[in-house]
Amino acid sequence: METSTKTWFAIDIRIDEQAAEAAEFALNELDAVGTEIDSLRKPTGDPQCVTGYFHVLPEMDTVHAAVDEALRIYGFTADTVKQIDGRSVVQTDWLAEWKKHWKPTTIGRFIIAPPWEMVDDASKIVIRIEPNMAFGTGTHETTKLCVKAIDDIYRPSRSVLDVGTGTGILAIAAAKLGGTRILACDTDADSVSIARENAVLNGVDDVIEFSDGSIDERTPVFDFVCANLTIDVILPMLDLLLAKAGDVLLMSGILAEQKRMITDGLGSRNVTQYMICEDGEWISVVVNVD
Repeated sequence: METSTKTWFAIDIRIDEQAAEAAEFALNELDAVGTEIDSLRKPTGDPQCVTGYFHVLPEMDTVHAAVDEALRIYGFTADTVKQIDGRSVVQTDWLAEWKKHWKPTTIGRFIIAPPWEMVDDASKIVIRIEPNMAFGTGTHETTKLCVKAIDDIYRPSRSVLDVGTGTGILAIAAAKLGGTRILACDTDADSVSIARENAVLNGVDDVIEFSDGSIDERTPVFDFVCANLTIDVILPMLDLLLAKAGDVLLMSGILAEQKRMITDGLGSRNVTQYMICEDGEWISVVVNVD
């Protein structure tokens, strides 16, 4: 009996090196299930190919519009884009190729690494992540900002709520630091399944509860709440996030140019005790909840 191989679709954006992150942002805004930047073996300054993978190939007019908006946000002009193409691709091909590009990432006391990479530094806390189709491998600036914040300010035994857990990386980081009551949720059932597998891989599945869905008024209060989402998701649920955070609310997935949006949102709720950190075009916001 033949084994069916799922066919995915890809959008390739050939773009100037300095604008590659803008192209990746556009693909994520189009709900790509995975992205990669082909920067290996290329001289500095050469155009790069940024690829996004999809269940269904987006309309090219929609792709061009998303790229134009991303270029505007990041401050680049349209001539940085050299070519945009769509194609079909067999899943095993792109997963195998993508894995070649992902190497361990050091963030404070942590090293985020795929299962197939050796890590020799005994002084670091290793988090193994098998991402598959979920967001959060430790390489994106928003994930780095959140992991760095957890490394800096999380204390053992604090309860944790990870909203939009993705691969589960933030919940796992907290568990590795001594977390004991951790709830990780995501509206994407596939992400929840992947996050649960990653928790098992890291030996912390006994302290993390995973939930398919989001939070609501019935969700308990947690000491430390993480929300690495996007500004359009964060703002409508900001009241709820603040209400569920007993001590600290950590938010990211926010562009630097959207800083005013989140600070205005906090200010309108009389929240003044917060810290903003930046990494590239992205920011994180740590709110000390009274």
